[in-house]
Amino acid sequence: MTSASPAWGMESPEVGHDEGVVQDVARAAPTRRSWLSRHGRALTVAVLLMVVLSPFLWLVQLAFRPAADIFEDSLLFAPTFDGFISLLQGNFLKSFGNSLLVSTLSTGFSLLIGVPAAYALTRWQFKGRDRIALWILVTRMAPPIAFTIPFFLAYQYLGLQDTVIGLAIVYLTFNLAIVIWLMQTFFEAVPASLEEAAWMDGCGIWQAFWRVSLPLAAPGLAATAVLCFIFSWNDFFYALILTRTNAITAPVAIVNFLQYEGWEWTKIAASGTLVMFPVVVFTVLVRKYLVRGLTAGSVKD
Repeated sequence: MTSASPAWGMESPEVGHDEGVVQDVARAAPTRRSWLSRHGRALTVAVLLMVVLSPFLWLVQLAFRPAADIFEDSLLFAPTFDGFISLLQGNFLKSFGNSLLVSTLSTGFSLLIGVPAAYALTRWQFKGRDRIALWILVTRMAPPIAFTIPFFLAYQYLGLQDTVIGLAIVYLTFNLAIVIWLMQTFFEAVPASLEEAAWMDGCGIWQAFWRVSLPLAAPGLAATAVLCFIFSWNDFFYALILTRTNAITAPVAIVNFLQYEGWEWTKIAASGTLVMFPVVVFTVLVRKYLVRGLTAGSVKD
């Protein structure tokens, strides 16, 4: 005798349970997708930041490690300021001040000379303007070592060797090309009709430049200033060749911690952390203009 089949419209308990699980999974899938859509970008940014910042974070934690545990793999340690204290007791602060002074002077003079030059190349029509802009760019094409001997002999003759002013002049010659080429792009994005309106109101050429064009190009000016400061601050080659004792910069001073008796890893990490600090502060102060300056001109109307 066969068992009776379930009546029409009724489901077996097993089938109903399976369909309930399927429905729960179907309802949970959009929830997971919506969560990923809301937080996926933040997670991606966090992962990328960890990858990009991992060398800097490793250097910072190394600066606070005791010298005896410098090569330990554990991230748990008792932080110490011995590396920074030893730097304060030595001559590193003088080298740090030299780097700060040289980078500031070089950036300031580069902007003072390069910004008006870029404005003139943008607004004034004269024969050979494009060739002059190309010649300016050529100064950045040659490797730095090609200019080492001429600079060394000239500075030895002029008495500028091992001086802060002499090093700032060297950086000026290279940062000037960057300022002119970058600022040309930003001045070209400023409508000339705004300057013409300023002329109608009684402004002269340079008054229109200071009151109209330069404020509108402020984001590009900030981005250019940051790049010039970083290039000057991070230079090692010319600072090594053209300085001896009085004008030694921070990158050269760090190399002095690599000695035959051993490498002073704590001082190297502490000095590297201090060297990063001014650039980070400078970038944070102008971050609003920096982002606008780096993205200016990416979209054409």
